[in-house]
Amino acid sequence: MLTALACAIPGEAFAHAVAEGDKGYIQEITGVHLISFLYLGAKHMVTGYDHILFLLGVIFFLYRMKDIGIYVSLFAIGHSATMLTGVYFHFGINSYVIDAIIGLSIVYKALDNMGAYQRWFGMQPSTKAATLIFGFCHGFGLSSKILDYEISPDGLLPNLLAFNVGIEIGQLLALGAILIVMGFWRRTPSFLKHAYTANVVMMAAGFMLVGYQLTGYFLT
Repeated sequence: MLTALACAIPGEAFAHAVAEGDKGYIQEITGVHLISFLYLGAKHMVTGYDHILFLLGVIFFLYRMKDIGIYVSLFAIGHSATMLTGVYFHFGINSYVIDAIIGLSIVYKALDNMGAYQRWFGMQPSTKAATLIFGFCHGFGLSSKILDYEISPDGLLPNLLAFNVGIEIGQLLALGAILIVMGFWRRTPSFLKHAYTANVVMMAAGFMLVGYQLTGYFLT
């Protein structure tokens, strides 16, 4: 499943890319357009392969809904805070650099799921802190892309809030799909047998994201 996903990702989807039609729409409109930005936020999250891979890594070994809710909430708080403040105060980070860091967040979580840090360092870093910190990074990825498209200051705050609500709706939709698939997989003997391999593939996909973004950075 993960292999097919990694192979199917088109070039522009390795970043927080916005479709050309959406890009033109964002650049042209002014004023408050809550429904439009709600839709754009949801669409962006559902089609954001980097977000989905990180979410998959976060919930991979979480079985209780309470734990899933805590970690997903930390991620949501992180990316909401930096997305909103980054755009509102016009603070951005080079898109290639931040997207490379987001790729590393996938690598980090895959290694965590593989128990690498306990073997290498004899300790387990705080997974909650890591989820929040990488949530901040994902939010800067969102804000950097929005700033690149020079969103109109007219109606900026309500549009941003609508976009962020859309992001959370999209995240819930993506999470629901992941949990359904994982729920079926976990009931089969192959889950524990192939869990390590799945995280190796996830880690490889993260490194692909990093390599793609760094290549773009050095070529620009």
